[in-house]
Amino acid sequence: MRGHIRQRGKRKDRWTVVVEMDRTPDNKRHQQWVTVRGTRKDAERRLAELLVEVETGAYVKPTKETLAQFLRRWLDDCVRYNVRPVTEQEYRRKVERSIIPELGEIPIVNLQQPHLEAFYRRALESGRADGKGGLSARTVLQLHRILYDALNHAVKWGVVTRNVAQAVEPPRAHQKDMHTLDSDGVARLLEASKDTPYYQIFHLAVYTGMRRSELLGLRWRDVDLDMATLSVVQAMHHLRDGRVVFEQPKSHKGRRQVALSPAAVLALREHRERQNLEAIMAGRALTSDDLVFSTADGSPLLPNSLTHAFVKTVRRAGLPAIRLHDLRHTHASLMLRQGVHPKIVSERLGHATVGITLDIYSHVTPGLQEAAALSFEQSLQARGSVDTPSPATT
Repeated sequence: MRGHIRQRGKRKDRWTVVVEMDRTPDNKRHQQWVTVRGTRKDAERRLAELLVEVETGAYVKPTKETLAQFLRRWLDDCVRYNVRPVTEQEYRRKVERSIIPELGEIPIVNLQQPHLEAFYRRALESGRADGKGGLSARTVLQLHRILYDALNHAVKWGVVTRNVAQAVEPPRAHQKDMHTLDSDGVARLLEASKDTPYYQIFHLAVYTGMRRSELLGLRWRDVDLDMATLSVVQAMHHLRDGRVVFEQPKSHKGRRQVALSPAAVLALREHRERQNLEAIMAGRALTSDDLVFSTADGSPLLPNSLTHAFVKTVRRAGLPAIRLHDLRHTHASLMLRQGVHPKIVSERLGHATVGITLDIYSHVTPGLQEAAALSFEQSLQARGSVDTPSPATT
């Protein structure tokens, strides 16, 4: 590897460092020219650095590509083909709405740790440009993870030499407050939805703890009313471009079988009879591939429509404001309070580990530690291994 230095014109403080690179595939000469301001010693020092970088493979060719240009290229060339459509949509939304307006004009080779730290601080304190307030720590953490992943690919692609996001400490996300219903609240909710098309889906949400996307992706082929079980094998998502997509659960534990109670089986039987009658009246036959919850013509029920219906039902029932997702928390909380083992609850919810379940619902399982300690002591006493200490006397 060779290189030399040239003085640029009549300026004594400007130098051109020329490094002989490997020849091109067609055996043409290839040079890299770098401008250095300073003394000849500064230029010689830069030449030595470049030669080492080239020799060790650490050299990155200077580029004028901005962070915005790189992120869009990364989304098109990498993210699009490696994540689910709904995840790609969310990445693009966060990149375009939050990251690019703040950092997009910075050349990616000039991006530094202070840029990211200042960005996260501004996001938490002042929020978006539309003045709606600061972003949550959870959202800023998601932005950090996107940048971290993107910059990792920038290193792999030889655009930059290091991932500056590795040196940044992102904010810690706090667990969202959850609001659950007690048994009386569940009864009021279901009564308020009794005469609506949404009664069965709200009923199943309470009785199984399934996610909204899982409920909307459920087909009759996935339900076995005779065995009182259903299988969660796909979820439905409505993308911003209008497409409806069906995807498998993210994890192996997400693909699961859920046992149904007699009340849930009865509600689904009645729902299928009504749905079958509607299909006949529309001149079609209900098949196993039909969605369990759909519009009158059999097309998918859109998530926002379900959410809006739920909000109206909650108001009609006179209940405190809760989210549709809180029915999942309600199911888990009621089961844990009834003494159902957390492992069973975790399997019903499709959590990857029982630890996730315990972390989320630790506030409703305060007696587990005490019960475990008492059970341990009783087992030892039953074998005569330990005596219960007598009260101290004074």
